Amino acid sequence: MTALDNARASLARASLDQCVKCTICETQCPVAEATPLFPGPKYVGPQAERLRHGESVDYSLDYCSGCSICSTVCPQGVKIAEINAQARAVMKANHMPLRDRLITQTELEGKLLTPFAPIANAALKNRPIRKVVSAVVGVHEDAPMPKAQRHSFHHWFKRHTPVASPTRGPLVFFHGCAGGYFEVETSKATVEVLEYLGYEVIVPPQGCCGLAFQSNGLLDSAAKKVRKLSNQLRAVGKDLTIVSSSGSCAGMMRHEAHEIMGLEDPELLDVGSRMVETSEFLVELLHKGEFPVEDLHRIDAVIPYHQPCQVKSQGIGKPAIELMEAIPGVTVIESGRGCCGIAGTYGLKKEKYEVAQRVGRPLFDMVRNTNPNLAACETETCRWQIRKGSGAEVIHPVQLIHAALGLGGAELVEQAERAGTAVR
Repeated sequence: MTALDNARASLARASLDQCVKCTICETQCPVAEATPLFPGPKYVGPQAERLRHGESVDYSLDYCSGCSICSTVCPQGVKIAEINAQARAVMKANHMPLRDRLITQTELEGKLLTPFAPIANAALKNRPIRKVVSAVVGVHEDAPMPKAQRHSFHHWFKRHTPVASPTRGPLVFFHGCAGGYFEVETSKATVEVLEYLGYEVIVPPQGCCGLAFQSNGLLDSAAKKVRKLSNQLRAVGKDLTIVSSSGSCAGMMRHEAHEIMGLEDPELLDVGSRMVETSEFLVELLHKGEFPVEDLHRIDAVIPYHQPCQVKSQGIGKPAIELMEAIPGVTVIESGRGCCGIAGTYGLKKEKYEVAQRVGRPLFDMVRNTNPNLAACETETCRWQIRKGSGAEVIHPVQLIHAALGLGGAELVEQAERAGTAVR
């Protein structure tokens, strides 16, 4: 049975008849608000699913970004985004664009770019090169791009000295592709905060979670990736907590692989049940009185914060706000926006770039009006989108904790405080 067959038979489609056509999902959809090219999640989801029986009847479905807001807000529990993702995979199965196959190769891209970071970054900023890429590959010339790093996270981890002796036992760190090659500072900060708290941090060899493959309809490839990763994360201990600062990749393990792809592998379900996002993990320690709040240095700043769609869909609340406000002097202002527009690889595509920018514009304005120097967000591609759109540096919340614990980040504190009292 293929992953596509699993998806067709999944529980998401079983929720279809719970739709009462209340249109709440329509009113909350950021893509439908931004473009008439997408008629809305209800129309292309539960309504169209009754007609297509596994075959797409409306190619506007491809404008769904997969943000999952529709599923999150549905009062009837209809798995709208999951139904749409399954239908899109069927629709694209026989004519998958080469571009969509290429941009899913996040791990390979990291391995190729890291050894040539200065050259790669210069090329990614070169306008003529970006125009050629846009014309030939279909990635928009202005789309936000990651910054290649001189060294991978694993290169750093093998050589670093723990900041404290372990007193609490081991846990596993899952960094994701972007955290391994592009957002390396987030991964380093996570490890050092966990070590400061007394944990022995284990980082096993780990590959891609398959999220980019899944969101582009390549379900069989995604299934291979996520199954391999599950075995890699289980190899170091079958009862250890798995902490991840990649909110989207954690979401793949906890939600998408099961709800969208219909995978019921015991190994995958086990890993998903032990996976926690970093902010979620640290706030639980706060609640237990096991986090040394007295060690946090004061930072006088107002931090604009955006929770990404794939973190919202995990149903964990907004622990990042409580975590950052545990720092004396910090006030967090939540963005109030459902989506930044990037939706993984969606906003990179030439035909969807303008839609993604229209979705994100109110968020960019909010960041500039709150603190134009620094904002916080849990997923990597969302940080790239907000950085480019607002001009602010955008960090994972754990990086602010890292700075407040005195583990580094003096420049980050200066950025936070420079305009941080603007809305007090």
